[in-house]
Amino acid sequence: MLLMGWLAGLPIFLGGVLSRYENIPEGLAKREILHAIVGFGGGLLVAAVALVLVPEALQQLSLGLLVGSFVLGSVVFSLIDRQLAMRGGPLAQTLAMLMDFLPEAVSLGAVFAIHHRLGILLALLIGAQNLPEGFNSYREMTAAGNRPAKAIRTMFLLSFSGILAVLLGRFVLQPYPRLVAALMSFAAGGILYLVFQDIAPMTKMRHHWAPPLGASLGFAVGMVAERLLT
Repeated sequence: MLLMGWLAGLPIFLGGVLSRYENIPEGLAKREILHAIVGFGGGLLVAAVALVLVPEALQQLSLGLLVGSFVLGSVVFSLIDRQLAMRGGPLAQTLAMLMDFLPEAVSLGAVFAIHHRLGILLALLIGAQNLPEGFNSYREMTAAGNRPAKAIRTMFLLSFSGILAVLLGRFVLQPYPRLVAALMSFAAGGILYLVFQDIAPMTKMRHHWAPPLGASLGFAVGMVAERLLT
């Protein structure tokens, strides 16, 4: 279980390393590729909201608690996003990555106690989702003024957050499925705010269509993952 939790988070670090050492020549083609990767990560995040986080919350929560936790997530992360922007630039992809990954990792810990094979599959799918998000997050961190070495170290430490989240889900939150569902709804609200406020606008390029296609492809991958899980 601990190994799967770490493997789910490791692609955060691997995506950062890939972003650090990519050497595509500067130019229009590189900008289009990078915008497409941002779009792909955004599509995966929307898929996580629509296919994993919200459906799970719908099954466990009353309408009032569902809407309340969702709106609270949007409000809280709008305030965080605003503070980050005032201090030197947005970190929307990084925030959204953690908002997506941590609730899923908590759920992963709870799932392991019930269905071992499903837990392994879920860990692999979470890891696949974290790779493009880690790639984009590294670029956000460096654009916000962090040194490359510091950004890589930060992402390496973040890769271990999955272990803590899995332990939390397995040994603390498993008896409280409604609390886990509320956490998922809260995360969904925060992710959706960040996608429309910061991530989606970064995918737009005039007279270029690959970036929004990347978003569609990301959502398609999320649909495949959801079907495999069910």
